[in-house]
Amino acid sequence: MAAAAVQVPIAPRRRTWSGTPEIYFTKAIDNSRLVKVEDPRRTREMRQFGIALACLFVLVMGYAFQHFKAIEYGYKIEALKSQRTNLVEMNRALSLEEATLRDPERIDRIAREMGLQSPQAGQVVRMDSSMPEAAGSVVASLTPVAVVSAR
Repeated sequence: MAAAAVQVPIAPRRRTWSGTPEIYFTKAIDNSRLVKVEDPRRTREMRQFGIALACLFVLVMGYAFQHFKAIEYGYKIEALKSQRTNLVEMNRALSLEEATLRDPERIDRIAREMGLQSPQAGQVVRMDSSMPEAAGSVVASLTPVAVVSAR
């Protein structure tokens, strides 16, 4: 037996109509002879718009400048407050150290360790500082000093 070939009929392709075909033509246009006419109203509007935009820019930049300067001054104030706190603490420590160093018992003990003796009668002369108290602070004052030598 011979193999019989079975043929399947192929359906013809349907054509769809999409309307008129689109055809494009190029046309050279020469605009070199055209002259733009200045519109004075449009020029005035653009000038006013430019001036308004410039004023807005100046206002925004002024605000930004003030804002950033305020922030910068805030940082400076905080740094100075911190520095002041450190200086007050250092002043307190130095005052405490000065009080410790001026302690008469400490000075007497160091003097005795160095071999010094207590002063005899007449060796110590106290100078009265009878300077009148000024209303303001005194930068410098002249105080008479007497030197007594024990021979």
